[in-house]
Amino acid sequence: MALWIGLYFLAINIAAYFAFVSDKAKARAGARRIPEKSLLRLALLGGSIGAISAQRIIRHKTHKEPFRTWLNAIACLQLVVMAGLAVAMLLLGPNKILHWASQQFS
Repeated sequence: MALWIGLYFLAINIAAYFAFVSDKAKARAGARRIPEKSLLRLALLGGSIGAISAQRIIRHKTHKEPFRTWLNAIACLQLVVMAGLAVAMLLLGPNKILHWASQQFS
């Protein structure tokens, strides 16, 4: 299960990164853009690392408000959730957490 979760996060972050790259290319070409809601949705689904990486590397939507604030809020929320999960794993053990998670999603 951990492998599938890792592969999911890798895939969603790659998708988010290339969505930003595609949106910047479309902006330069004057073509129809990817809606900001779609870019934020990719970040919310776990692609915030890819989204923020693309934002900084290709310098796309770095000053656009409130987009930038929403993207940072999503990343902070995910960081808090991951920290909570790490603490739960330390206190309860990873086996209990994985067992609980497998019950929730089956």
